[in-house]
Amino acid sequence: MGRRGVVGYSRHVPVRLTDDEQSTAVAERFARPFDLQVRFLLTVLDGPDRGRTVHVDGLSPSSVVLGQSPVCNLQLTDPSVSRRHVALDVVPDGLSVKDLGSTNGTFLSGVRVRDAHARGGETLIIGGTTLGIAVESSAGAAALPAGDRFGDIIGTSRAMRRLFPLLERLAQASLPILVEGETGTGKEAVAQAIHENSLRASQPFVLFDCTTISGSLIESELFGHEKGAFTGATSLRRGVFERAAGGTLFIDELGDLPLDLQAKLLRAIDTGQVRRVGGDRWIQCDARLIAATRRDLEAMIQEGRFRDDLFHRLAVGRVALPPLREREGDVPLLIERFCQATGASMAQLRRSRVEGWLTHSWPGNVRELRNAVARELALGELGADEPPRTEGPKPPAGHEHLQPPTNSARTEPPRESSAGRELDALIAALLPYDEARFRAIEIFQEYYVEQALAAAGGSVPKAAAAAGIAVRYFHLLRAKLRRAKS
Repeated sequence: MGRRGVVGYSRHVPVRLTDDEQSTAVAERFARPFDLQVRFLLTVLDGPDRGRTVHVDGLSPSSVVLGQSPVCNLQLTDPSVSRRHVALDVVPDGLSVKDLGSTNGTFLSGVRVRDAHARGGETLIIGGTTLGIAVESSAGAAALPAGDRFGDIIGTSRAMRRLFPLLERLAQASLPILVEGETGTGKEAVAQAIHENSLRASQPFVLFDCTTISGSLIESELFGHEKGAFTGATSLRRGVFERAAGGTLFIDELGDLPLDLQAKLLRAIDTGQVRRVGGDRWIQCDARLIAATRRDLEAMIQEGRFRDDLFHRLAVGRVALPPLREREGDVPLLIERFCQATGASMAQLRRSRVEGWLTHSWPGNVRELRNAVARELALGELGADEPPRTEGPKPPAGHEHLQPPTNSARTEPPRESSAGRELDALIAALLPYDEARFRAIEIFQEYYVEQALAAAGGSVPKAAAAAGIAVRYFHLLRAKLRRAKS
């Protein structure tokens, strides 16, 4: 008989082993691919919302989110739960459990996790709320949609096939839509496809990019201006709302819209009316709004940089685009599409390049792949031989990346530094994987912040610019580490 009371870990999920036979059964269960048509049932076992339930299945077009926010799939009243606490999704490894940067953490069967998998029978603790995870029979479950395209958007991956029915339904509705996704995932293409498959297809599709207009001119571009409204306003100008009347207005990178204009945008959405800068009358504009962002708007709400009411108004129709790395099998399909768009064929591509593309992580997503195909077709052997690489974000003008300090504040090589020794000790301790990874991230953050500040001479704005993050977030990260030390 094997040892009793031992906790084993498989695919990041803790399992209580009672004997050797159970250990073998658990190992076999976790080795099997999971049925993507199965449904998970989560039930609140303890907490203010006891008895409430939520289903998670593999056909949902986006993750199921638990938290306090009204836009969550299961809105909880527990004050110790974050606005968007945890995201759940059915994947081949089971139920994906991803902490969304919550304040009080996510615990799967007693182990704090950031990204883990459950197979049923575990408990999920978020804040003061405990949920039980159960697997429901897949008998009679709906099959994954067979369609492989929506307009010009194509994909045979599970991530895209389950998204297409949502896009079709949204196209026929009149709701405002919020499209979220990383840079290069195709947010503008999705907005265009929704417009072209809607009842407004014969009317204008007008694009407004919040990142390309000077802050002082955004209001004029959105709502128009009267002649003489300000210096340089030599004639009347209609804004994008007026130009999109009867059709669709696509506002790209909504997260970059100044806070003072967000209230005016909300009013325009609610009333369908705008007033030009310098004008004294309201103008009716029947334009459907589709907004897109690469930013986490709910995190911005918590930081006071985005209006809660505007987010909720737009999130009625919400689309989350998957990054290319999660679109299994779509890269060859997209390569063929991009070749056809230039009148070429895949036979003109070097085999070594295509093989490299199939294993690349594509941080720049579909846009990066399209550019790589165009470069290969144009340059061939004159192009780089190694798999494509994407450079990190460039700092704002005047804030070049800082060099490590040359004085005594400079740290030692990583494996000889205090951070390296802490990591060595952490690995030697053989803690559960997720617990060890969480601690390793904390160690990295601590030493990164210290090094960035040392390189910037103690200046937080310079350190944040070099790190490529907002000053406010750098302050929050620094404060979090100080609290952890105290």
